[in-house]
Amino acid sequence: MGTKFEKNLLRLITGIGILSFINLLRKPPLKDWLIIFLLKGYIASILDNLLVKKGYLQYPVNLFKFFDISAVFSYLVFPVSCIYFNQVTKNSNIFGILFKCLLFSLPSTLFEHWLQKNTKLIKYKKSWSSFHSFFSIASTFLIVRFLMGIIRRVANKQSQY
Repeated sequence: MGTKFEKNLLRLITGIGILSFINLLRKPPLKDWLIIFLLKGYIASILDNLLVKKGYLQYPVNLFKFFDISAVFSYLVFPVSCIYFNQVTKNSNIFGILFKCLLFSLPSTLFEHWLQKNTKLIKYKKSWSSFHSFFSIASTFLIVRFLMGIIRRVANKQSQY
């Protein structure tokens, strides 16, 4: 079990995540943001499950006991941050996308590093490091952004017919 501090921190992060998600839904196009939310959650949960099963990461304290992964981060925090990332890069060129990816991934990685060092919310095992976290966070931002670009192009072509 976790300490009261860790449980309360997860509750606070969950509340902020829910409020941020509600705020995001007010900006069109709603369907794009929902697709990004679900896509990022799906990708994050697959990667997180794989990393936990392979023994690279562990989440000793969790609000939901039936998950081996951090449901708060995989299903709420990272998807919400990915929506924000997609909103600010919607009309960006490749250099703008890469730069903004750095601006989103670095604070996420630093926060995760702080959590890993100061709480029992995440534990790095084997050869996992903050560098690996940065790469996985940044790559999933870019993968979702790329997939949304394809989805938008296909949807625009279909709407022309």
